[in-house]
Amino acid sequence: MLASRNMFTFAAMMKAMIFAAGLGTRLKPLTDTMPKALVPVGGKPLLEIQIRKLVAAGFTDIVVNVHHFAEQIVRFVEERDGLGARVRFSDESGALLDTGGGIRKAALLLSGGDGDGMPFLVHNVDILSNVDLAGFYRSGRDAAACLLVSSRETQRYLLFDEEDRLVGWTNLKTGEVKSPYPELDVAACRKYAFAGIHTFSPRLFPYFEGWPEKFSVIDFYLSVCDKEPIYACPSPGLKVLDVGKPESLAQAEDFFARECCPSR
Repeated sequence: MLASRNMFTFAAMMKAMIFAAGLGTRLKPLTDTMPKALVPVGGKPLLEIQIRKLVAAGFTDIVVNVHHFAEQIVRFVEERDGLGARVRFSDESGALLDTGGGIRKAALLLSGGDGDGMPFLVHNVDILSNVDLAGFYRSGRDAAACLLVSSRETQRYLLFDEEDRLVGWTNLKTGEVKSPYPELDVAACRKYAFAGIHTFSPRLFPYFEGWPEKFSVIDFYLSVCDKEPIYACPSPGLKVLDVGKPESLAQAEDFFARECCPSR
């Protein structure tokens, strides 16, 4: 198991997980020699940007999953002073586990040991946003999961009822619908696009039983949303940039400076 020497002890910890294991194929040739998590924006690697934003929001215990050039990520964290958080690693070097499998792999790091049962925040490493992470985390503390969403135009939407509780998913182009509710009226649902940031309560861990090693957390949410409260958290004025796309990388430095750098 990979381990970090960047450790601190905290009486109370707000926990977060950063998804950093992806291959970053859309960012080739940059990711031929480095992991997506270390691609620089505004002079700082994406991973450092996310860690520092989480620390500024009060998170003190951070788990990073790693696969592609995993040792580069571990070495970067070990050699970077002053991150302000305990950073540990969930090693997926053997196989990529997707978002759901990645959370399950890291379950003991995210909820074991202290037994507090508090939700943790999950954040894609390549998502830049202007969201108030502390406020978002507080809004989801009583839910099984809370998903940061926006009303941006897309072909694929998560579907929610009038109380913003998750009820399904649809692809408008193909007409495909996924839902545990066979009579779901898609036209009556609120449609939101997922922003890649969410809270996850450890009370959902028992529902992982029976799932394969690799699976999507969105598919998982759709399978349990009729049993556990999973909510949308629309954020007025939310601005999000997916830096995993080459066309967005060119915009990222300006976006970072304007929207999501707490120290500037």
